[in-house]
Amino acid sequence: MPIPQSTDPTTQRIVTLGLVLAGLIVLWKWLPALEAAFTPTSNPVRTVTARGDLAADEKSTIELFEKSRDTVVFITTASLVQNIWTRDVFSVPKGSGSGFIWDEAGHVVTNFHVIAGANEATVKLADGRDYKAALVGASQVHDIAVLKIGVGFKRPPPVPIGSSHDLKVGQKVFAIGNPFGLDWTLTTGIVSALDRSLGGGEGPAVEHLIQTDAAINPGNSGGPLLDSAGRLIGINTAIYSPSGASAGIGFAVPVNTVARVVPEIIKNGRYIRPTLGIEINQPLNERLVQALGVNGVVILRVQPGSAAEKAGLLGASVNDTGIIPGDIITAIDAKPVNSTNELLSILDERQVGDTVHVTVLRDGTATELTVTLQPGN
Repeated sequence: MPIPQSTDPTTQRIVTLGLVLAGLIVLWKWLPALEAAFTPTSNPVRTVTARGDLAADEKSTIELFEKSRDTVVFITTASLVQNIWTRDVFSVPKGSGSGFIWDEAGHVVTNFHVIAGANEATVKLADGRDYKAALVGASQVHDIAVLKIGVGFKRPPPVPIGSSHDLKVGQKVFAIGNPFGLDWTLTTGIVSALDRSLGGGEGPAVEHLIQTDAAINPGNSGGPLLDSAGRLIGINTAIYSPSGASAGIGFAVPVNTVARVVPEIIKNGRYIRPTLGIEINQPLNERLVQALGVNGVVILRVQPGSAAEKAGLLGASVNDTGIIPGDIITAIDAKPVNSTNELLSILDERQVGDTVHVTVLRDGTATELTVTLQPGN
């Protein structure tokens, strides 16, 4: 007997919908099997896709690093500590930094703050050789120190020297160093700005600093900043970073300063600053020029027998009413002078024995005197 068919449209729609849902459930359940059946069999061995030639700028960067890395060194420092109970003296690791080979005599240039407070320093060359280093001398105001190692035969090449007076904002720069102890690391960037100034709280500020966005981190200090020709244009010395890591603002001591200071340190064991032979004081100078309503540097005292005395410069005097200003230096070789740091920075660009023209304000009248710079302390 045949099964009666329902003629109710609603019932027919429900039956149809149920069949469709059942079909979808079956399809969903068997979908992975169907997909696997129609997917090509995977081959676990992949062939290498041909890359083609490197870009021209990549080739030049690789070549620069390969030529320059041997001139860069890794410096580790240690302090000697004495056990108060046993009186034994032992060495404690202090820090690390970077440096570079200055000449074939084994002189190594780095930052002063890399070796400050250390009793020992070890220089590691790119080929893995380690040497105990001796301190030749340093200039704290320039953050430059010179070490010396006995390299004997197979001497590492000195870094090629460039210039910093002709640098342009936007040109490429390359930093090689040992950030966080990760040796011989290359970072790249551009010259972000020129003639930056840092410090100046104690003694002259370091002037004409190169600002760069090449990543510079702790451990890069003392390493070279190179131009695209692989020439030294600065020593990586500081970063601006609230977190302590690279924030894209790094600073380098310009090579023109390095080339002036380092030979002096090698020759004399210290940097001998050219001076006028006068005594000045920045905090007192700020108060005096504000009270007098002038710009310049007040000469507090002229040292007896100094170059300044021979040239006729006059210092301040004191009477019952207070300090009577003498000469107020307003310019050196026509360069305006508004602070003691500016004065010291301008003189630092000269050499002992150079002649400078000093413009002073004396009794309200501008006067120019000629002074031959003398060695400072």
